[in-house]
Amino acid sequence: MNSHGRAAIRFTLNGQRYELAREDVEARLVDVNPDAIRKHAVRVNDTWFPAVQAFEVATGIPRSEFISHTARRHLAALGFEVEGNVESRTTSLPTVSAAAPVPVAQAARPAGATPVVGGGEWHTEANVQAALVTALAGEGWRILSVANTATKEHGIDVIASRDGLTVGVEVKGFPSRNYADPARAGEAKRTSPSTQAGHWFSQAVLAAMRLRGKEPGWGSVIALPDFPRYRDLHAETAGSLAAAQIEVWWVEQDGTVHRS
Repeated sequence: MNSHGRAAIRFTLNGQRYELAREDVEARLVDVNPDAIRKHAVRVNDTWFPAVQAFEVATGIPRSEFISHTARRHLAALGFEVEGNVESRTTSLPTVSAAAPVPVAQAARPAGATPVVGGGEWHTEANVQAALVTALAGEGWRILSVANTATKEHGIDVIASRDGLTVGVEVKGFPSRNYADPARAGEAKRTSPSTQAGHWFSQAVLAAMRLRGKEPGWGSVIALPDFPRYRDLHAETAGSLAAAQIEVWWVEQDGTVHRS
């Protein structure tokens, strides 16, 4: 919240600091005609806009200076509904049910809906984080901070609060068999995805334990794409994680998020 009590986020883009409030986004898009939606969309004032168009108009930052993931991440942090391919700009999508008293409920999505992901595989860290933030915002969580995975920003990946509870979330993707770098696109990694996933899981556990020590009043959470390898690793450590009061939240390919 800023000094006027408005829901707002602060972020840095290309070395410049910005502050963006939800009501500013809504006001600046009132008389704007939406462009054709090719992939990622956000609903503002009951109208679907391409995410990059909405973010560009709301902030005044040319779209050539940011990527779609950046736009979706910040708009989702303000509580806007973000989706993949949307056929109609005015059709209302099902709202998320908050009936169950748990930190993250399953998000209802129409059959065959496109997951809220960026380019590439759905289980990259950036895409898992984007799906998580969207689900949290839809459940009424206030997103306090979202790390920039593209620049490998240090710190807690996602910080959110609801009903007096603040949680810090360490987000991991699942390793790909090939390199994401286009220059090495045809080159297979020397380390198998299963082995690398073990390393990433260990890193997530360490980060979550450090958070427990640094912020004992917060909830400490690890968010993972739902893969059998991660399920096996969790099964081997579930007792220890529970004793340390560390939760694991699972992100499905369709964007659904649920807890163990």
